[in-house]
Amino acid sequence: MKKIEEYVRSIPDFPEKGIIFRDVTSVLQDADGLTLAIDSMKELLKDVDFDVVVGLESRGFIFGVPIAYALHKPFVPIRKKGKLPLDTISKEYDLEYGSAVIEMHRDSIKPGQKVVVVDDLIATGGTVEAGIRMIEELGGEVVKVIFLMELAGLKGRERLKNYDVDSVIVYEGK
Repeated sequence: MKKIEEYVRSIPDFPEKGIIFRDVTSVLQDADGLTLAIDSMKELLKDVDFDVVVGLESRGFIFGVPIAYALHKPFVPIRKKGKLPLDTISKEYDLEYGSAVIEMHRDSIKPGQKVVVVDDLIATGGTVEAGIRMIEELGGEVVKVIFLMELAGLKGRERLKNYDVDSVIVYEGK
């Protein structure tokens, strides 16, 4: 069986010269790669006591839902602003050029719930940090944050230093 790293397509000089883009779609398009990715991420949770899985739009949904399903846990989506129909809580966060806003339903996390946050990739950590702040504002306790891939050169893990963060694949560069 191939290692999960072998399913990730690396594209040099995208979106700009000197950057190696790590393409998750090549993992998703291969049944063995997808199974290995989900199973590897699920393995990161084997000794974690938690109540709910939260996934960040949109690739956090791709990985978070099957993990929640396999472990018989509820799934809560964090979406881009304006996508959720009920009363929401929101956080703004900085992007490389500008800012963005994410939201979640105000009633999606109950006080005291232990939460696992799932996404495909950690780069600078800004999006997931905003998600964590919303979870905590609602009274949830983030007990684990997991990613399929990590770009260690962008230091996102440092931004989340107060949390238990784990990644299946760690790339040293950006």
